[in-house]
Amino acid sequence: MSQLRTVQVLGGGAGSSAHVTSLTTGLVARGVRVTVCAPADGARAPAFPVAGAHFTPVPGRGGPATVTALRAACADADVVHAHGPHAAVRAGLALSGRGTPLVMTWHPRAHAAEGVRRRMLHLVERRAARAAAVVLATSSELVDRARIRGARDARLASTALPAGPRPAVNAGKARAELGAVGRPLLVSAGTAAPYRGDGTLLDAVRLWRGLDPAPLLVVVGEGSDEEALRRRVMDEGLPVVLTGRREDLGQLLTVADLAVLPGREEARPMLAGEALRLGVPLVAADTRGLRELVGGAAELVPYGDAGALAGAVVRLLGDPGRRKRLAEAGRLRAAGWPTEEDTVAHVLSVYDELARPLSAAGRG
Repeated sequence: MSQLRTVQVLGGGAGSSAHVTSLTTGLVARGVRVTVCAPADGARAPAFPVAGAHFTPVPGRGGPATVTALRAACADADVVHAHGPHAAVRAGLALSGRGTPLVMTWHPRAHAAEGVRRRMLHLVERRAARAAAVVLATSSELVDRARIRGARDARLASTALPAGPRPAVNAGKARAELGAVGRPLLVSAGTAAPYRGDGTLLDAVRLWRGLDPAPLLVVVGEGSDEEALRRRVMDEGLPVVLTGRREDLGQLLTVADLAVLPGREEARPMLAGEALRLGVPLVAADTRGLRELVGGAAELVPYGDAGALAGAVVRLLGDPGRRKRLAEAGRLRAAGWPTEEDTVAHVLSVYDELARPLSAAGRG
């Protein structure tokens, strides 16, 4: 059998980029010929960071030039795999009339669009779902949405959560540098935007800052609401440190007493994955996607309810036994998540399913 040829089409999202890097590494290791197409300035496009994969930059605006570039890149592909609805629409146009099967992995958006943007996104999702031979959705909520949008075949993806490095950390020194000596340390992380629930989080801080000693909350991330959050922290004298963007979330979590996730973020937020892997008790807003990820290995509270969030944090800080049980449950839950090898094997089975009939037709 000839070498399988696949083209991975990215729409530009950071989450899908990490997934494609991992997927491409595994595919190349198994002898698959992989071309990665991503928005980039062709004059300054870096090589894709996987040895053995070919990188093709394409215009990022989604117009005729993008479709033309994708059509050329996909000329000899056995299967094209788009990551996200926008990428799938562009890939579908590029493959029009060719019969090359299109797979779409539907990665969750961090927040819902509103108004005209929401209606436009609905149309994009519908076109993408109908263009794909198979939709691999990263949560059951997205599987349902793909079917509603008209997908012929929508399945739950076997998608690994990327694990960060585990460097040794001097806990005493790290906590001292943050100002958390002799007091509980809480860590939250994500994009500083309205959907993330930072307002609710700061409301909860006001409720628990009367504890003695008052917990210190460290918030990692940047975004449109960052300056407003800084002003509120200063104006109200809240025991909160806003670090902005950091690459050492795992290190922070290893010295934390609790992780807190107050918003309606993506279904598989990095903070939740890292917290459970490291055995850090998690308090989070209850959403369908997050519930699927963590099961009973976290304290889940209603989104937007500062009292419930503060109450859960206070109860956990006062109950070492419950924290220990959650830590153990988190590690056990994380051990059962799909690995990167599982993800590659699942995707390859889909490719084989789609490419085999085409190969048989070609031989006939």
